[in-house]
Amino acid sequence: MSFHGQKIIPAIRSMKDFEKMIDSPYTYGVFLDLHVGMLKSVYSHAKKHNKKMFCHVDLIHGLSSDEAAAEYICQELKPYGLISTKGSVITKARQKGVYATQRAFILDTHALERSIKLIAKTDPDYVEVLPGVIPKVIKEIHERTGKPIFAGGLIDHVDEVEQAIEAGASAVTTSNLMLWDKFSSS
Repeated sequence: MSFHGQKIIPAIRSMKDFEKMIDSPYTYGVFLDLHVGMLKSVYSHAKKHNKKMFCHVDLIHGLSSDEAAAEYICQELKPYGLISTKGSVITKARQKGVYATQRAFILDTHALERSIKLIAKTDPDYVEVLPGVIPKVIKEIHERTGKPIFAGGLIDHVDEVEQAIEAGASAVTTSNLMLWDKFSSS
């Protein structure tokens, strides 16, 4: 299983990373840690190079991660998708016809149950499970929600990517350039 043929979804933390992704065979990626003033230019550049980018709303500097921010991003930038821990952002993305990814931090059983309930309520297109190094949790969330899963966080090795995919993840989000290189031809 993969996400549109990609086992890896490059997570962009810097302009240097973005240029590397532009020059890569990857079509889909995610912007992390962007300043609000850079949004229009990076999305314009991505579209010029046929890259389809998710925007992690919670990590945009200078913009609140709320419904209004989600609406603004959807209307002005028309991203491929939004990622957020906040249910209101996921709901707004869905209303605007933008792919929505509910980010879920699974720290313990209580967080797992709370996340399952939130996923049922917001009905995202995808779920990103963090940390992504727990195949048991990836499998359980995938089975209980029926949603495609992205695994993210603490994945540093090729075998961890493969274990996440085997557990049911569609792809792994990572800023680890070594993993981008390893899986760019997969």
